[in-house]
Amino acid sequence: MPWKECSTMKLREEFVRLAAQDNANRRALCRRFGISPQTGYKWLRRWRAGEDLNDLSHRPRTSPGRSPQEVEQRILSVRDTYPAWGARKIRAYLQHQGITVPASSTVHAILQRHDRIEPKSIPASSDWQRFEAPLPNQLWQMDFKGWIRLEDNTRCHPLTVVDDHSRFATCLKACPDQRTNTVKTALEESFKLYGLPRAFLVDNGSPWGTALTDQRWTPLRIWLAHLGVRLIHARPFHPQTKGKNERFNRTLKEEVLAYRTFRSHRTMQSAFDQWRR
Repeated sequence: MPWKECSTMKLREEFVRLAAQDNANRRALCRRFGISPQTGYKWLRRWRAGEDLNDLSHRPRTSPGRSPQEVEQRILSVRDTYPAWGARKIRAYLQHQGITVPASSTVHAILQRHDRIEPKSIPASSDWQRFEAPLPNQLWQMDFKGWIRLEDNTRCHPLTVVDDHSRFATCLKACPDQRTNTVKTALEESFKLYGLPRAFLVDNGSPWGTALTDQRWTPLRIWLAHLGVRLIHARPFHPQTKGKNERFNRTLKEEVLAYRTFRSHRTMQSAFDQWRR
């Protein structure tokens, strides 16, 4: 006998009434109602004990391995303060404060359970492949984050440089423009602190130039060539080639630029320096 969603309880009540009768063939009744004998005897026991015949929750009554409520509240508090932070960053932040925190996977599960994380769709396939320089300073990815309008009505062009191997931010500057001399000044400061990379990976545009022969030898490329540094152009219209730099720019936007405005280049640079540390 097929089950019908609208009359499930009525069918269960009818089954237990028939099964409770003297000389009832309970296994035949189970076959008639399309259920297993284990399920039929379970309903009969519950009915005789005066219990409800609705489906019971399979959730365990106790969770001895669950994180303490205080730890969960600390994790949620950090997430609410920094909505762009994920499980690994929240865990590192709390550990730095001397708090014992569960594994990153557990932190992620806590955020999901309390609706702090929305599931993201993952593409079924893609035509890109991961790559990573084998050592630091072999390749730096460089880009200008889209310009930001300041309160003094001027534009700021954040210059971001990320080491391809370590993902360390070797440069984060609030630049007034995208000119060659501005980039050279920022890079010279980074070179003094971290040394010269073997190559830069950049997109196609000012002031980097393009891979085309007539637009290849820009003043910036010539300057870097004199220093022994190559300039490599990413594939046009494929930002995933500079994925580490693009991801850094996204994090910069989510954690710094999305929540406040800045009076001037100096105040923005101060915010960059604090966030970078």
